[in-house]
Amino acid sequence: MISNSSWSRRSFVTSAMSLVAAPALCTGARADTPLLLRCSLDTAPSHTRNAVIRDYLGKIETAAAGKIKTQLFESGQLFPDLQVGKALLQGQIEMAAPGSWSLTGIVPDADLFQLPVLYGRPLEMLRRVIDGKSGQLLARQLEGQLDSHVIGPWLDLGFFNWYSTNKPLHSYSDLKGLKIRNNGGAGQAWRTQFMGAIPNTTPLPNVPLALSQGTFDGLITTHETVASGQFWESGIRHALEDHQFIGEYIPIVSGAFWEKLPPDLRQVFTDLWRENVGDYRAKMAAAQSRASELVQAHGITVVAPSLDDLAAARRDMMASQDKLAKLSKISSEMLAAVSADLSGID
Repeated sequence: MISNSSWSRRSFVTSAMSLVAAPALCTGARADTPLLLRCSLDTAPSHTRNAVIRDYLGKIETAAAGKIKTQLFESGQLFPDLQVGKALLQGQIEMAAPGSWSLTGIVPDADLFQLPVLYGRPLEMLRRVIDGKSGQLLARQLEGQLDSHVIGPWLDLGFFNWYSTNKPLHSYSDLKGLKIRNNGGAGQAWRTQFMGAIPNTTPLPNVPLALSQGTFDGLITTHETVASGQFWESGIRHALEDHQFIGEYIPIVSGAFWEKLPPDLRQVFTDLWRENVGDYRAKMAAAQSRASELVQAHGITVVAPSLDDLAAARRDMMASQDKLAKLSKISSEMLAAVSADLSGID
């Protein structure tokens, strides 16, 4: 006969073993659960950035074979680009591809494309900065400040220009007195004031309503953003196409998410981006060309300054470059990197 005390001891041991085994079972369940990657964009689903990132996320899911589940939140559903840096840092999202201009509040050197020496330059010249010492320096700074990982080469948005609702834009003088919305950062505000206009910063998802209500008279953006947002419906009628700076989207994943990835999946992220970024850049360039035709087809008049006018404006602004760099808190290290990347160029 087995005593009650023996049964009690046996029950206790069995229960204890069950408790010890339970965490292992739970760990196994978690291991089978795919990692969630939430990506935030503030542009509309029709924007080429969205199409490119959507394609990339699909490739990640396929290559990860069920180990990663991606979710794309568009049109600022989660955050405008001005807030995604903080969201990445706080673990509210796992990925974003913000414009460099929207990160200047966190890393001032992200305002490098506003430097007068880069004003109106062709893309092939700017590529020396984007993929050179300057771009590499900025990537390291972002990774440090945001506890994040820059996946690879940046994605070209395209050139930013001036746009207005009621006042035709034939020359720089036509900008005087206009209230112009920009994307953020001291550089755009400085250039707006340099041209005699009044700067305004409004998150992109709020722009159509603000335009239609007359909150501002125009904005600094690209043909693609005007087209994807159908800003002609909000009153945009004129453009001064000065290619004042190049917009770059920087693909970033949070450090917390990156640390969860085993080495093979990290390599998947890196390889897939590098294998496709050339095609993605080509698609962005093609989208800007189509958008230029589309905005004009919808009644927006586009005027381009001559190369001489661009060069003259650049010379005028260069006189204030040191002042702008100080105002924008652009580091001497970044200024040196830009100078090195442009070595040999007048």
